[in-house]
Amino acid sequence: MALALGMTSVNAAAQEDKQEDKALLKEEMKVIQQRIDSALYAEAAKAVNDTAFTLEADQVVFKYGQTAYVNSNTNFVAVNHGNAVVQVAFNVPFAGPNGIGGITVQGMVSKYELKTDKRGTTYVTMNVMGTGISAQVFITLYKGSHKASVEILPNFNSNRLTLNGVIVPSAKSNVYQGRTL
Repeated sequence: MALALGMTSVNAAAQEDKQEDKALLKEEMKVIQQRIDSALYAEAAKAVNDTAFTLEADQVVFKYGQTAYVNSNTNFVAVNHGNAVVQVAFNVPFAGPNGIGGITVQGMVSKYELKTDKRGTTYVTMNVMGTGISAQVFITLYKGSHKASVEILPNFNSNRLTLNGVIVPSAKSNVYQGRTL
C-alpha cells in the first residue's frame, strides 16, 4: 500500500512538472512572437516612411461587407517613390482586364500624408492618379505588427474596396503584376 501511495505522488509530481514546462514553453513562445512582430512592425514602418512598400492582401472586403480570401501574390497595393500600383484579382473563370481575373491600375501618388496616433497606429492617406484610376487610398498599419488594411475609394464610382494583409518593403515583396489599364 505504501508503494502504491509513493507511485501516486511521483506520478502527480511528474504531471505537475509537465504542466509547468508546458506553461513555461507557452510563455517563451509568446515572447518570441512579440519580438518577431516588433521587428516586422519596425521594418514595415520604415518602408512606409520611405514610400517603398507593398501591402500584400489575403482578404478583400467589398462595399457591403462581403469578404473573400484571395492570393496575396496577385492582390496588392504597391507604392514606390511617387508611383503606385493597385491590383485585385479574384479566383474567377474569366481573365478580366489584367489577364489574371481582375484589374490592375497604375498611377502617380500625390498628397502622401503620414500620421501616427497616440497608440502607435500609423495612417497613410494619398491620392493615386493614372489613366485607369483616380482614387483616394487610406492605409492603416497596426502598432506592433506588420498587419495592415487599405481602403480604396475610386473617384469615378462608389465601389469602395478594403484589402487586409501585411506590409513589406518593396525589395521583399513577392507579387505578380498583371496587364495595366
